[in-house]
Amino acid sequence: MNLRLILFDIDGTLVNTGGAGLRAFDQAMKTCFGEAIRLKDTSPAGKTDSAIFQEVFETLKGRLPRPEEEKALFDSYLGNLRVEVQRSELFRVLPGVEELLQCLQSDDRFFLALGTGNIEEGAWIKLRRPGLDRFFSCGGFGSDSADRAEILRTAVEKAEQAKGSSAPFEEIYVVGDTPRDIAAGRAIGARTVAVASGPYELESLKPHAPDLLVQDLSETESMLRWFLA
Repeated sequence: MNLRLILFDIDGTLVNTGGAGLRAFDQAMKTCFGEAIRLKDTSPAGKTDSAIFQEVFETLKGRLPRPEEEKALFDSYLGNLRVEVQRSELFRVLPGVEELLQCLQSDDRFFLALGTGNIEEGAWIKLRRPGLDRFFSCGGFGSDSADRAEILRTAVEKAEQAKGSSAPFEEIYVVGDTPRDIAAGRAIGARTVAVASGPYELESLKPHAPDLLVQDLSETESMLRWFLA
């Protein structure tokens, strides 16, 4: 039986961490470089962790970071993130997410994977708190590439290796909450689902022409019918 592959973004699509990631990043910048972040100088939505760091660092220091500086930053960031995610009072799973993932995972016509700008361990930290990590075995991450389309291609390759069948995926879907998710999904030939549960409202996402545009993932039955249409 051919499978349908569904790649999910994390922040704004599956969960809202209540600012845990930004707090962890800010602490890491102060620890490693003695500088607080200035998010007014960058728009983080839909960007990879590495791209955000490089933009912030270049604004503060006037140059791109060296590899050892980026490693130091993310080592510190992950330590902070583990703490911040656990104590974030505003952390929440977004509407409909758990029910939809449960239905998709229990249906042998679907294979689930991640396609996120988070570095890999950061992604798992965010998913472990609510137990959403149990729905995913692999994915593409910001630590694989700074380019979102390349991240999705990596996710497809890993899913191909993990699914245990030589048959190609019948269809590939990308579910995300920003125009960058839509563009990256289109770049790999996937069908795109845009959800307005992140920083972009429906009217802001509509001009980017996703294949499906929804307020959130709470309409489980209609989502399942669409994926199978």
